[in-house]
Amino acid sequence: MLDRIRLHHFRNHAETTIAGAARFNLLLGENGAGKTNVLEAISLLAPGRGLRRAALIDMAANPGPGAFTITAELTQPSGEAIHLGKILLGTGTTPDHPSRRRIRINGADAAASSLSEWLGIFWLTPAMDRLFADTPGTRRRFMDRMALALTPAHAAHASRYEAALRERNRLLALPDADPRWFDHLEAQMAEAGAALASARAALIDRLATALAAEPPSPFARPTLTYQPGGPLTAPLLAEALAATRAKDRAAQRSLTGPHRDDLAVMLTQKPGAAKGQPAADCSTGEQKAMLIAITLAHADLSAHANPGADLAPPDAQRPRLLLLDEVAAHLDAPRRDALFERLAAGSAQVWITGTEAAPFAWLAGQASCWKVRDGTVQDHEI
Repeated sequence: MLDRIRLHHFRNHAETTIAGAARFNLLLGENGAGKTNVLEAISLLAPGRGLRRAALIDMAANPGPGAFTITAELTQPSGEAIHLGKILLGTGTTPDHPSRRRIRINGADAAASSLSEWLGIFWLTPAMDRLFADTPGTRRRFMDRMALALTPAHAAHASRYEAALRERNRLLALPDADPRWFDHLEAQMAEAGAALASARAALIDRLATALAAEPPSPFARPTLTYQPGGPLTAPLLAEALAATRAKDRAAQRSLTGPHRDDLAVMLTQKPGAAKGQPAADCSTGEQKAMLIAITLAHADLSAHANPGADLAPPDAQRPRLLLLDEVAAHLDAPRRDALFERLAAGSAQVWITGTEAAPFAWLAGQASCWKVRDGTVQDHEI
């Protein structure tokens, strides 16, 4: 479990420590109190830009020293078969480099991608309600966050692919670029891109299978289809990149590859509809229900992770965290209870925010709870 989370000059939290975490953890407070800031801080203990995708410089408290730190202890509950001991995870910035992220694991500097070896983190926020009508890039990040929560190596594959893609796009703007540089970069893109696309395709296939077995209520039963932006194998992707250099040079960008992937989502068994309806055309409530269904299916996959070629054997025991920001706000009581029952049946540590305790009565006696006020946190009862 993640415990003793410390926020130092992060957003509106000058100095906050949260201790005594449990399987379920509830943060209550008015809008603007700093609840989501705590979830954002936790989300930064994973590769990437966190659940808000904000600039680092905007996360530092103002007024303040112009930098922030976040630390947390990762401990294994007693009785577990594999004992991690106590792992100290940390991230943040310094006043000298406010736009450069620093990662520390047990006091030693580390790469951001190494965080995924210790934790699998996934989240659901109100901003994600627009996912199905948003850009393909937003849905790619959604797929990658789910894939990363299952497969730590996914972060390294994504980083390698994006670095090579940036360099290839830069070469496309140079009329006299040496073809050998293209060969070199495209080989990198093909290798990392094939691994990236393979993980996405496997993820969506497993999710689609899990969702097909779900009942159409109380949430939804969406169908998911992975839409690749290029060939799925390294040799074919390398061939495609080489064949499209002239077209890509005219467009001044690479037009083939997993950076063009998308995710298609349909709502099945919609009353009165002969076929499924695209998720983007569904009501806000229906889209929320589909997001929750996908999140629960993903949580079930996380609980029964099958180590594969990219997963070291201990990964099946890698702790999973689920961050749910205002998830109960638009759910009626039966759906809230159904949500909590499903989460309780899983193994992920869950962090939830809300404005009042009443919707979380189901969690009484089994959740740790804190009251958040103006960037301060105090123990509270549900």
